[in-house]
Amino acid sequence: MRPPGLKPAPRPGLFRQTPPAIFPALFGLFGLGLAWRQAVMTFGVPSAIPETYLGAVSLLFLFCVLAYGAKAARRPAVVVEDMRTLPGRAGVSALSIGVLLLAVVLVPYDRGAARGLLYLGLALHGLIAVLFIGVLATGPSEQRMVTPAWHLTFVGFVLVPLSALPLGLYDLGLWVFYAMWLAAGAIYAVSLRQLVQRDPPPPLRPLLAIHLAPPSVLGMVALLLEQVSLAAWLAGFAALILAALVLNARYLTVAGFSALWSAFTFPSAALTALCLGLAGATGWGVFRLAGAVLLVVVTFMIPLIAYKVLQAWARGVLGPKTNAAIA
Repeated sequence: MRPPGLKPAPRPGLFRQTPPAIFPALFGLFGLGLAWRQAVMTFGVPSAIPETYLGAVSLLFLFCVLAYGAKAARRPAVVVEDMRTLPGRAGVSALSIGVLLLAVVLVPYDRGAARGLLYLGLALHGLIAVLFIGVLATGPSEQRMVTPAWHLTFVGFVLVPLSALPLGLYDLGLWVFYAMWLAAGAIYAVSLRQLVQRDPPPPLRPLLAIHLAPPSVLGMVALLLEQVSLAAWLAGFAALILAALVLNARYLTVAGFSALWSAFTFPSAALTALCLGLAGATGWGVFRLAGAVLLVVVTFMIPLIAYKVLQAWARGVLGPKTNAAIA
């Protein structure tokens, strides 16, 4: 029997606690599809495979955006509240990045729609970056510690050239490309100093895998700009990061599975696409072999991680575990 004066805890309605932590996993699913699209050109894979897959992922992404949009429509302040937690900040940033990736998916089909989504994703990601700066300025000092997830917010714009360049928006793609070198370099410098000074808590260690993403995506953009040597150099740098991650796999995963394991998905997919692209651009067997091996690994790894994250959401446990705000 409930003591008098105590009210039962409110039960969230449909989508009222939609966790933004679902979006990094979707980011990884998009990346896998784009890697397979690259495999069409490198290995002659039937184009129906990646295109059908990307269509399914796009529908899943739109459903998740609808779910989070329903939550935000109930009480818009939940977006800022979500950004006060690390999984929330990464997830909200990944949502706008998903819009940029959807533009990449649509380029071969509808250039007008792709252009519209590009501008929408760019504006949305810019707004999220501004909100994030506001959260840092008004929140406790602990929130201002640089984490690898900052790459998603401040370097996530690097996805813009992947659709801007094929759409003929050369100046936009070029300016974003060079600006992201500065943003990524600053985060690397601070992150390296912090890593030397203190050991990340075990639950946050999977985020270190995000450091693999900037050189991989920058390399993909370099290929679009026909800067093959630069792309190869970036692939080498990314390979060093990947080697460090693989050698320290136990260190990274000691805390067990969580939604932060999504950090393993999109960086590895980006490196896979880069290696496959370089295999076609250079004809070098080392990139062809690396791309093939990575493609097999990520094809099994990324859907499994995404499934477990989305399953936790379906069971109603992901929101509480990631401290998602309730509308």
